[in-house]
Amino acid sequence: MASFNSHDFWSPIQLSLQVALLSSIVVIIIGVAIAWWLSRRSFKGKIIVETIFMLPLVLPPTVVGFLLLVMLGRRSWIGEWIEWFFNAPIVFTWWAAVVASIVVSFPLVYQTMKVGFASVDQNLEDAARSTGANEWEVFKYITLPLTFRSLVTAYILGFARGLGEFGATLMIAGNIPGKTQTIPTAIYVAVDSGNTPLAWAWTAAIIVISFLLLLASRKIS
Repeated sequence: MASFNSHDFWSPIQLSLQVALLSSIVVIIIGVAIAWWLSRRSFKGKIIVETIFMLPLVLPPTVVGFLLLVMLGRRSWIGEWIEWFFNAPIVFTWWAAVVASIVVSFPLVYQTMKVGFASVDQNLEDAARSTGANEWEVFKYITLPLTFRSLVTAYILGFARGLGEFGATLMIAGNIPGKTQTIPTAIYVAVDSGNTPLAWAWTAAIIVISFLLLLASRKIS
């Protein structure tokens, strides 16, 4: 019967947490900024822009991964620029897993913050402006504190989504043990190779982590 050792078990968990942590920090910054900006703007084609932002939520992850592979691959100008700047390609590295997690978790973060910003009383913001506060001060002292729960919820959802990402990660980062193998891809390989004990161990680990994240999200909201 197949078994597992300590290194086999902890390596994908460590990498998954690393990817989820970095991607969630990046996506919360981008998601908050874009959601705040769009919530205060009205322009022709806005609904098209927002629909594009939400696409990764409904597209199959493998499609998202394929599009990222085309955009960031060595034959694309973006991929060529990245390879020139960093002296290494981004595809099939753990950084590619971070990019995949950012893209697939962005819709959740964006939508959560959009709802949060929509719930803010405009009169409070206008009152702050009337006293001489600029837009940054209004955002920092009025808008952000009033949307704190939405902010924390958005971060937790983004972290959890990045942690569980499989399809897009497999397409753009691959499944290289010790390098790009996250928990979801590791479970897939373990099941495919008949290593049931290892698959169960990783499954239990990600269930516990996800449960704690969702529990924290519900308590905050």
